[in-house]
Order: sequence, then structure tokens, then C-alpha cells
Amino acid sequence: MIQSYFKKEPTLSFEVFPPKKDGELEQAFSILDELGKLNPDFISVTYGAGGSKSKKTVELASYIQNTLKIQALAHLTCVGNTAAQVESVINELKEHNVDHVLALRGDRPKDMTDEQFNSREFLHASDMIHYLKERSDFHIAGACYPEKHFESFSMESDLNHLKLKQDAGTEFFITQLFFDNDYFYAFREKAAKKGINIPICTGIMPITTAKQIGTTVSLSGSSVPKAMADMIAKYSESPEELYKAGIDYAIRQIMDLKENDVDGIHIYTMNKPQIAKEIVTAIRKI
Repeated sequence: MIQSYFKKEPTLSFEVFPPKKDGELEQAFSILDELGKLNPDFISVTYGAGGSKSKKTVELASYIQNTLKIQALAHLTCVGNTAAQVESVINELKEHNVDHVLALRGDRPKDMTDEQFNSREFLHASDMIHYLKERSDFHIAGACYPEKHFESFSMESDLNHLKLKQDAGTEFFITQLFFDNDYFYAFREKAAKKGINIPICTGIMPITTAKQIGTTVSLSGSSVPKAMADMIAKYSESPEELYKAGIDYAIRQIMDLKENDVDGIHIYTMNKPQIAKEIVTAIRKI
């Protein structure tokens, strides 16, 4: 049970995503083999909407749980799923000895009409968490947003939703990626005042290419602090130097978080085990 790990040192965990093509599963298993050598407390697998992609989530989670003997955390989104579809995925995970999920609303599919979006069975992740708790013995994690969810009216509103997730049965949270630790410390303080008292893992994404700023980072809604912007500007013409600087930035960010008693470090690996290895090796030496 992941929740028990928080009683030790800050947890270390990774996120991976399923391959887009059927023929790439073996490569995904090789990536997991490399990450497994770093002895994480758990590995999460993102959820691909649609039947075939969700099956890949299950396959990777099963490999983590049963072959690597590491706790697997399968992402499960509700925005494009009916209750019956959620039930089906849960049953499939259970067949593979996976009993931990990260419950998310998920992004609205591009082909989802307004009518479909407004009439979905689960309006919020907290609704699905209630549903899962009533029908299963799964352990449930939730997402949180140090700079608030981009759809929220205010941080106050976002924290109210977070409290609903906790009250529904969420056992711990994982944050959206962020690059300025001060945002997290302010968020943690506000969350505590709201009565949110379960562990919060901090989500860290190493920025090793300039392209990441224009894709993943912009989609996440995370702000880019001046130190990172300066780093990217300085090394924009030198990919190798930017790679090194990005790794160093992530290491310094993680060390500061550990010094400030965070519950866990969750690295968004982007399926690049070498980056995770360099970071983990460094933070364990310091």
C-alpha cells in the first residue's frame, strides 16, 4: 500500500506513458526495467482514452506490479468514460493484481460535443472517487495544482474541490508539475488551513529541451520562473548544454523540496530513463 511509504523518507516515484503503437510495448517494458533499477516506491502509468490505449495502461501497470514487483499506480480518467467503462477498467486492473489508481477528470477529448461533455456521468474526479470507494477496495490517489487548475475560478475554489477529493476517500495527492518551489510551499500552507492533511507528492519535470516549454509546459498551465527562462535563453543554441542545465535545475529543485520536508518526489520521466537515472543518482549522493 503506497500510503504506508510516506512514513519513511520522502517517497520517490516516476510517471511513464503507454506507447502509441502496438509494436512498441517491448520498448516500454525496457524503459520500465531501467527505471526499476532505481528502486522507486511506485511507478504511475498515464491513461490513454479509448479501448486499446487503456489496455496498454493495464499492460504496463501489470508489468510494474507483477514482473518488477514495484507498486503500480494506474491513471484512470472519467471525462470520456461511463460508469460501466470505469467499472470494466477497474475489473481488468484487479485481475492483474493492481489495486492503486490515480483518479482524474482528464482533458476533454477534441471530438466530444458540448452536449456530451455537459451530460457525462462523472462531472468531477471526486464523483468518480465516490463511485470507486462504494464499489471497490482500491487505493486512490488524486491530482492537485499548486498554481490552481487552469479551469478554476480561484485558488479558493480549487482547494474546495481538493477537500472534496480527500473527503471522498483519496489517500494522497500528486501535484501538477511546477518549477518554482515557492508556489508549492504557499499551496501547501493554504491546503493545510483547509483541513487537507493527506500526503502530497511533488511533481517534477526536468526541462532538457526548448521544445518542452512550447508543448508540455504550456499545456500544463505552469508558470516559467525567470531563472528557467534565462537558462533556456542562454543555452537555446546548444542542446547538450541545455540538457545538462535542465538536469541541474531539477536536481536543485528537488533538493530544496527535500530540505523543506515534502512527502514525496514524483518525476515526470517522459519515458527517458537516463534522465531519471542522472537525477536520482545525484540526489542520493548529496
